[in-house]
Amino acid sequence: MVKNSVISIISQKENEENRGSVEFQVFSFTTKIRRLTSHLELHKKDFSSQRGLRKILGKRQRLLVYLSKRSRGRYKELINKLDIREIKTR
Repeated sequence: MVKNSVISIISQKENEENRGSVEFQVFSFTTKIRRLTSHLELHKKDFSSQRGLRKILGKRQRLLVYLSKRSRGRYKELINKLDIREIKTR
């Protein structure tokens, strides 16, 4: 499935102990968000999936805030790698 291919991609770059890392969790949530978004485009009235999507979005947002406070460089690298949002440049 998708999760296994994601794990294999990340474990090629990192050790398998890092599956609990913030970067891996954000990556995992991002794949779930993209999958749910495409599902909701077809099934607009699936309210339980909408609720699940909002919960996952909140979890990912909290992890990204945590990462931005801990290490701004790792945060910017992850945002660029996953193409989540545009970073404001000053």
